[in-house]
Amino acid sequence: MASKVFGIDFGTSTIKIYKKGAGIILDEKNVIAVENRKNVKAVGNEAYEMLEKAPISIAVTYPVRNGVIADIANMQSSLNYMLKNIMKTAKGFGGSEFVIAVPNDITEVEKKAFIDLIANSSAKAKNISVVDKPIADALGAGLDVTVARGVMVVDIGADTTEISIMSLGGIVLSKLIPIGGNKLDESIKMFVKKQYNLIIGDKTAETIKKQLASAYENEDDNIKVYGRNVVTGLPIEMEINSSMVYDSIKDYLHTIIESIRIILERTPPEISSDIIDSGIFITGGSANIKNLDRLISEQTDLVVNICSDPENTVVNGIGRIIEDPTFNSLAISLKQISNGNKMRE
Repeated sequence: MASKVFGIDFGTSTIKIYKKGAGIILDEKNVIAVENRKNVKAVGNEAYEMLEKAPISIAVTYPVRNGVIADIANMQSSLNYMLKNIMKTAKGFGGSEFVIAVPNDITEVEKKAFIDLIANSSAKAKNISVVDKPIADALGAGLDVTVARGVMVVDIGADTTEISIMSLGGIVLSKLIPIGGNKLDESIKMFVKKQYNLIIGDKTAETIKKQLASAYENEDDNIKVYGRNVVTGLPIEMEINSSMVYDSIKDYLHTIIESIRIILERTPPEISSDIIDSGIFITGGSANIKNLDRLISEQTDLVVNICSDPENTVVNGIGRIIEDPTFNSLAISLKQISNGNKMRE
């Protein structure tokens, strides 16, 4: 690959940019604040601070939903804004190559939307390459997917969970389900309202999840949170119990586990033996839920490995592709795709 190469992970919750030789140079919330439907007020972490606090004239949104781009115009504006801000440290993007990770289990049109973002951006990319997100995820977890040895990775992201079996540099099986950290947050909000007559925001629900969520009910912790009382309409402080959090998320956790079991049942026997040896690797922000590895292990009879730094496995995997010539071929460039299409014609 060229000397000036950047990798981008367009996550639902965060966007991360990796630069060859420098590592992760941007890690921000994938949020944009637009004033009066046309003026970009803020992007990234600054926009996230406005979430649930902005006046009606400022719309604060996530352009990526369920793993795909839901608002192309705002995502384009957000990307250009971020590229402009980091251009000083990157000394410009002219003639650069870009490697982007995309979910495997989405349509070709949805994949093309990610490519178009870079092609139409202010970066003026020399070449764009695409890698399946599960491949980057596995590499970021320290696995070698280029050999004849099957690996299983479960990425529990913000809006989706992607369950993948990989071997010989390709994806053998993959399943994308619409359950992730945001779904858990929403469930916690509903349970808090139902049991405590308390309305809380998304950020508070996420804080509750991070501090109290567990795959088992035997955790007995509490935290104080602030919200609005449903009955009086007044702001109040209340103590939330971990038992309630468990009740609110347990069904979603078991749905994820059931999807893991379905993929395992479809896995070729020779790859199954590899997974028995190495176990299941869990990545993504919600991999940090207490005792999640224990629950999955009990339900599958397999070793479960929670990856270190699970939130950054995808972008770190892109980094390995960029930095290590051994893995360069795992990213398919648009030039290769274009040449392949011409040969078929």
